[in-house]
Amino acid sequence: MDFKEELKKYVDIVNSELEKYIKKDECPEKTLNSSAEYSLISSAKRLRPILMISSYKLFKDDYNKVFPFAIAMEMIHNFSLIHDDLPAIDNDDIRHRKTYKS
Repeated sequence: MDFKEELKKYVDIVNSELEKYIKKDECPEKTLNSSAEYSLISSAKRLRPILMISSYKLFKDDYNKVFPFAIAMEMIHNFSLIHDDLPAIDNDDIRHRKTYKS
């Protein structure tokens, strides 16, 4: 199997695992969950979880055990991207070496 095929296989695995962890129940935070799902299930490269799964495969054959950790890594990365774009959450005076005046 060549590199592109292997990469595609891992992206598909990560995407299907992400689907399992997204909360679909009817709940008060449905809007928040929908927003998180929209951002999480995008056309991303999934580099972090793929690196984690590949690293684990160097030592063990059963890489299913690492899925929860790889998915958590992708969710944390996704949150950091969203958080970085929301100044209402992190409205520090100095962001990205820029000073904002109110």
